[in-house]
Amino acid sequence: MHGLAFEMDLKNHSGVAEFCETYQIGLVVIGPEAPLVEGLSDSLRAAGVPVFGPSQAAAQLEGSKGFTKDLCARAGIPTAGYVRTASLEEARAALARFAAPYVLKADGLAAGKGVVIAETLAAAEDALADMFSGAFGGAGAQVVIEEFMEGEEASFFALTDGTAIVPFGSAQDYKRVGDGDTGPNTGGMGAYSPAPVLTPELQARVMAEIIEPTVRTMREEGNPYQGVLFAGLMLTPEGPKLIEYNARFGDPECQVLMMRLQSDLVPILLACAQGTLEGVEIVLADETALTVVMAANGYPGTPEKGGVIDLGDAEAEGAKVFHAGTALKDAALVANGGRVLNVTAMGTSVTEAQARAYAAVDKITFPTGFCRRDIGWREVAREAKT
Repeated sequence: MHGLAFEMDLKNHSGVAEFCETYQIGLVVIGPEAPLVEGLSDSLRAAGVPVFGPSQAAAQLEGSKGFTKDLCARAGIPTAGYVRTASLEEARAALARFAAPYVLKADGLAAGKGVVIAETLAAAEDALADMFSGAFGGAGAQVVIEEFMEGEEASFFALTDGTAIVPFGSAQDYKRVGDGDTGPNTGGMGAYSPAPVLTPELQARVMAEIIEPTVRTMREEGNPYQGVLFAGLMLTPEGPKLIEYNARFGDPECQVLMMRLQSDLVPILLACAQGTLEGVEIVLADETALTVVMAANGYPGTPEKGGVIDLGDAEAEGAKVFHAGTALKDAALVANGGRVLNVTAMGTSVTEAQARAYAAVDKITFPTGFCRRDIGWREVAREAKT
């Protein structure tokens, strides 16, 4: 069965609703964060269309870092200490309450790039000046300053219909553009799932201390959350702490989660949309899935578009190539974005999944692209010691 592709303006909510009515769409899954924050789910629900994705009010969990930090304070959810600031002067004064390194976050959506970790006070002041002068557009109209948390990062996913909550696995991703976790942050250069560092015991704590209080507080305050909660976590010596929420599956985490999913996805998402998630079981394969992002040269700055790509037989050994930023031009596959491909493979360990993913990468010809060569490195090193 093949799907049909239609281009539409997601800002035209009535147009999207009319499309759903015309084609009798039974479920809409909103993937990107911007339409969620702009309230597309509310418009579709008002038109009687089942939607997987939170309301505009609930999507503030991703759309405003300050909103989420304040919710954590009200609900007693473990997270980094913070201050919300609305001007450069206020932010500079607030720096005195923190020690280096300084964590500076644009409050709004910034395509995964609105976080700066400044090693010195001078660097922090320069970064604040950039943020408030428009480096991240409207996302930087307010800036959250946080304490720096020590530990290893991991991600945990849960689905909720506003009341019932079902875990949906774990992952670790790689934000920095270069090998060895160097260079600027990106939207993600690769990931693997599950994340062994997020043990069953830690996952139980995340559910009890972070996910459940979030869902309960949102419901009690009149903004019930329906959809996926993607919790970015820091595993500190005191236990897991929330870094931030995403209101969507995320990329490249979605690719590795979907490779492991053995249940039928559509009934699960529909149950979230219809408030019938209680009792639904999600089955994930025990195997590891690992994905490597192939990006266009210049990313995360201005990517070089138009480069020709030959996938060869990259999928011959069971790997899966997800297209993220590609287009067809004169019958040739070309790069049409920053992150272009997600090359994904399964294995009995991170080491095996990594080897298979890079074997597939090496079968792809993409002269104007690049990738990190060390996705999964930390867990591969741990596995080598066991």
